[in-house]
Amino acid sequence: MTPRATHTIRLTVNGEAIERAVEPRQLLVDFLREGLELTGTHAGCEHGVCGACTVLFNGKAQRSCLIFAVQARGAEIVTIEGLAEGARLHPLQTAFREHHGLQCGFCTPGMLMTAYDLLQENPRPSEAEVRVAISGVLCRCTGYKQIVDAVLAEEPGTRAMLLGPLIHHRRGEHQQVFEAVRRAGFVRVRVDGAIRDIDEEFDLDRYQWHDID
Repeated sequence: MTPRATHTIRLTVNGEAIERAVEPRQLLVDFLREGLELTGTHAGCEHGVCGACTVLFNGKAQRSCLIFAVQARGAEIVTIEGLAEGARLHPLQTAFREHHGLQCGFCTPGMLMTAYDLLQENPRPSEAEVRVAISGVLCRCTGYKQIVDAVLAEEPGTRAMLLGPLIHHRRGEHQQVFEAVRRAGFVRVRVDGAIRDIDEEFDLDRYQWHDID
C-alpha cells in the first residue's frame, strides 16, 4: 500500500514554534484538534457557516475549517487556549463568565476569538457593531444579548489587557500598537511593578504582556 504523501509545515501556535508533517487535505481545524490536541477549537458545520472553529490567523479571525493545514505554513495562530495567561483567564473570558455569555459552550471559543478580533480593531465598539461582528458565529442558547453585554463590558482593565496578545502577535508593529493603546484611552503601563508613560519612545516590542493602570 502506497503511503500517503505529507508536507512538513512550520508555524507558530499560541506562541510556540511547531513543526509537523501533515497530509495535503487535512483541515486546519483537524490539525489543531487531532495533531496538537487543542480541542478548544470546535468542529461544527465544517462549511464555514457556524463559526465555532474560529481562530486568529495572522492576527485576524478566520474559520479553521476553511483552511488546509498546509496553507498555515509560516502563519501565527492563536486558539482559545492561547487567550488565557496560564491559569489566569483573559479579561474577555472573565466578562463572558460574569455576564453569562455562554450556556452549552459549543460556540463560545468562536465567539471569544471573533470578539477579540473586533476589540483589537475597535476597542470601543457600539452595540450595533458588536452584533454585526458576532453575527457570523451561531448560538442556539443565549439569544446573543448576554454575549453582547460581555463584549461591551467596561470592567477596570479589560480593554487594557486585551492589548497584551496584540503586542505579542504583531511584534515589531510599534506604531499600530501605540495607536491602539492611545485610541483605547490609556497612557500608562505597568512594567515589573513600575508605572511607565506610554509614548513614542516606549519600547513596545520588548514586552509580551502589559497591565495598563
